[in-house]
Amino acid sequence: MKAKFLDLVSHRTSGTDSNRERRINPPRLLLEAFLVLIGLGACLLKLPFATVEPVTWMEAAFTATSAVTVTGLIVVDTGSQYTLFGQLVILTLIQLGGLGLMTFAVLTALALGFKLRLQHQLVAQEAFNEISLHTARKAGGSIALFALAAECIGIVLLSLFFVPELGWSEGLYQALFYTISAFNNAGFALSPDSLSAYVGHAGITLSVTALFITGGLGYIVVMEILDKRCWSRLSVYVKVILLTTLLLNLVATAAILFLEFGNPATLGGLDSFGDKLLAAWFQGVTPRTAGFNTLDIGALTAGTSVLMLLLMFIGGAPNSTASGIKVSTFVILIAATRSFLRGHLKVSFFRRSLSSETVLKALATATIGMAVIFVGVLSLSMLVEDEFLDIAFEVVSAFGTVGLSRGTTSELGTAGQLVIMAVMLVGRLGPLTLGYTLTVRRKSHVQYANTEFPVG
Repeated sequence: MKAKFLDLVSHRTSGTDSNRERRINPPRLLLEAFLVLIGLGACLLKLPFATVEPVTWMEAAFTATSAVTVTGLIVVDTGSQYTLFGQLVILTLIQLGGLGLMTFAVLTALALGFKLRLQHQLVAQEAFNEISLHTARKAGGSIALFALAAECIGIVLLSLFFVPELGWSEGLYQALFYTISAFNNAGFALSPDSLSAYVGHAGITLSVTALFITGGLGYIVVMEILDKRCWSRLSVYVKVILLTTLLLNLVATAAILFLEFGNPATLGGLDSFGDKLLAAWFQGVTPRTAGFNTLDIGALTAGTSVLMLLLMFIGGAPNSTASGIKVSTFVILIAATRSFLRGHLKVSFFRRSLSSETVLKALATATIGMAVIFVGVLSLSMLVEDEFLDIAFEVVSAFGTVGLSRGTTSELGTAGQLVIMAVMLVGRLGPLTLGYTLTVRRKSHVQYANTEFPVG
């Protein structure tokens, strides 16, 4: 029997006359839900009491799209132009967008046959590779509890630093805002320079990075760590995600420390080595979809900006609040290249082999991602007069739903904003839609004769 989303893709609904099967297309349903959220959010942000000064419909729609896709690119400053009501609307859109995507991602993983070996296990029915409606509800509830627990811890931690500085009401609100924004990898901030004022504040910067790294690892990874509590018992998937995330973070931190150490507009302007190391760490881990910054992004050297392009393209882990092509895709492509150069017929790591289908999925994800970025860069280049690096940075940031910018966002214009909105939406939904398509597609049993075909 072919795999399908039982009770998600198709489930029986009882009627007074007869029972009939209703088919639902999850990617279309998710897209429609996001478009409804964006439309509703834009209408709420357009209300007179949502802003200090009136915003245009395009500005409201752009902000709503950025919030729902948890990107963080803005054309209107969040802290000064939106009232408390407007900011709460943005927070709600971020939360719904982040949780909605993470829930759909986990369900897609279940449909692909990924087993969640947890104490309270969510079981995919192996005979049909299906997800029941009960499993879907249980997964959604567990993910919501996971997010709530992580955010409660984040609010407590950040309150310890914001409350003494800003007072109870403002301190608690800032802790709430930055916790939700960080955990969902949204990158929205209440200051036009993001967290630059806290570049040397270890408590705030480390708490924020812990939040968006946790959100970027995702439900499956964190829950398995809590359940197994032993490295040897972890699945190969979780081991690969953890090691790759650690390696990327350390390499990025070291590279930024080296590239920016003498730049007076960034690390060179900081007094102590400890502050420079802390700033390099924060700026090294944030490009993989978090979107906060403690350094002036526009003042970074070209080398650092190019490095960030790669980090934004890779993104975070699957089934998380992060976007990009995902860490797993990046690792599979590297492993496949290594296997080819060594003359191996199978791609493997941790003494486990990957199927050719998995490798093809990774290749398809990366190819589609590069195609979206190419079209976005080409379109924006025709609409905005700016440096190529700045335009490419803007598009890759939108695709990876990162939210970092070298100053191009304010110069987009209506047509440019529409392009970035489309890239944000495709970057957020595209990989999951591809995953679903790979799940329910019909396999072809036709085989043709081999042919020689030069490559390289």
